[in-house]
Amino acid sequence: MVLEDRKDGSSLPRPSGSFSKSSPSELNVVDQYNRKSSPESILEAEKVEKKPGGWRAVSFILGNETLERLGSIGLLANFMVYLTKVFHLEQVDAANVINIWSGFTNLTPLVGAYISDTYVGRFKTIAFASFATLLGLITITLTASLPQLHPASCNSQNPLSCGGPNKLQFGVLLLGLCFLSVGSGGIRPCSIPFGVDQFDQRTEEGAKGVASFFNWYYLTFTVVLIITQTVIVYIQDQVSWIIGFSIPTGLMALAVVMFFAGMKRYIYVKPEGSIFSGIAQVIVAARKKRKLKVPAEDDGTVNYYDPAIKSSVLSKLHRSNQFRFLDKAAVIIEGDLTPEGAPTDKWRLCSVQEVEEVKCLIRIVPVWSAGIISLAAMTTQGTFTVSQALKMDRNLGPNFEIPAGSLSVISLLTIGIFLPFYDRVFVPFMRRITGHKSGITLLQRIGTGIVFAIFSMIVAGIVERMRRIRSINAGDPTGMTPMSVFWLSPQLILMGLCEAFNIIGQIEFFNSQFPEHMRSIANSLFSLSFAGSSYLSSFLVTIVHKFSGGHDRPDWLNKNLNAGKLDYFYYLIAVLGVVNLVYFWYCARGYRYKVGLQIEDFEEDKSSDDVEMTSKKSMK
Repeated sequence: MVLEDRKDGSSLPRPSGSFSKSSPSELNVVDQYNRKSSPESILEAEKVEKKPGGWRAVSFILGNETLERLGSIGLLANFMVYLTKVFHLEQVDAANVINIWSGFTNLTPLVGAYISDTYVGRFKTIAFASFATLLGLITITLTASLPQLHPASCNSQNPLSCGGPNKLQFGVLLLGLCFLSVGSGGIRPCSIPFGVDQFDQRTEEGAKGVASFFNWYYLTFTVVLIITQTVIVYIQDQVSWIIGFSIPTGLMALAVVMFFAGMKRYIYVKPEGSIFSGIAQVIVAARKKRKLKVPAEDDGTVNYYDPAIKSSVLSKLHRSNQFRFLDKAAVIIEGDLTPEGAPTDKWRLCSVQEVEEVKCLIRIVPVWSAGIISLAAMTTQGTFTVSQALKMDRNLGPNFEIPAGSLSVISLLTIGIFLPFYDRVFVPFMRRITGHKSGITLLQRIGTGIVFAIFSMIVAGIVERMRRIRSINAGDPTGMTPMSVFWLSPQLILMGLCEAFNIIGQIEFFNSQFPEHMRSIANSLFSLSFAGSSYLSSFLVTIVHKFSGGHDRPDWLNKNLNAGKLDYFYYLIAVLGVVNLVYFWYCARGYRYKVGLQIEDFEEDKSSDDVEMTSKKSMK
């Protein structure tokens, strides 16, 4: 098949010849996803009926997701303040607890995705994980409710009462966080794919439904964040930690009920087996045939095993010239096939589709790794930015004080305001300049987000220096600064722009560049980026705290912000961001987009009056 470079840098098969919308006979040869399949495989696919599902099922999934996120995010939105004020942890210790736990939480989706896709399926994984999340929320709520499970309150008559938690109190807290990690491991990688399962993507209506589902998913996610960062945080800060934790716990219980209420409407997709064994088979088969000589261009002298793809796969991947050593896994030699045409040994012969899927993973890994450092800048937003806000003027009028944990709403509002502008103004404007249908490529979007993260850290350092100087000059013994908390807005706005470009760009990149049946892994890989950034942040905090002080000088991250040099820490992250930007540029310039005809491209081609459909064989 002739490959023609598209303006987005990808190579997709361009049909040739004449193709009529009203010609069903031709559609029997090339199905909706442009798969070259036998009539038998098409008839088999047509037998698959998806009577349940659709928006009726998705409404339960979105409702469950919304309430689940209100519960889990609502409990943890103000957690830095809870650890320092209720559990009396030092600033560095509290930041490390959050970073280490967040890193572990973002690792568990990889395990959850494997279990879901290999053994139990998405519904059972989400069901089990929902109960684990509920149990975790109940445990954390108990640490606030029962006096025996948290340190005694500080008071002037008994200074010793400000001691930290004992082993039991800290152990129960960690137990609750572990339950939440297990819950996140099942819900995060499976929620989006389970929603997509409810639509029949072989139809135009189903394809549009999937696109609409993504929009509603991200919309509800943003709304949840705004509610948790304002209403829930305010209740925790100004009313009661017990009520502030009980509300998210109750919402999670309601989410579990709603999820099971839709059981009769869901479509249940059976697990297809371990994808890791498929990856291993390609590598082992290529190694066994490493001495074979394969020409750089297909001259017809080598036969490749390229059978019809499964009905669950939405795009046919075509053999690419990158990582050609893996192509040997698909080369047919004597004894590789049974009389029926099936491989005699899957560890010796793999299909072209399986080989190309492994190539997709290899191409993605360097780009994925470049996102870790840029996400580390976001991690500071939930830790040290909150510590800064606690020492600044948070009054909004005579009777209202802004909770320190609510400041991240500024980033969320930036995203909410900027995204419509991006979609309606920026993309059309850039489309006229670049000719690209999305204005800029996905990698350019991610790179722009990395730049905004660097600027955010530079501005954060400048603002912190100003705050420290004003606070020292004011001479307040408590360290309060006569400076409005809204001075933190510029860095939070820049971080919001970073998320609008980088985070959303990464989500779209992983979902579009991963093979369809690996999308649970794709979503878990995105969580893995946050895990890496959390552990990197914890490592940096520990190293800086340990080595930046000495000789009667306080360390940069001293619990007394005025004695420390928090601005230096921000500059350090900015420098790492610059190094990471150079690395990302190097990875992006050599990246090749997935080779295959996606459903949206087919619909675009189908609307043309004359579409060419040519293969290399017909050209010869």
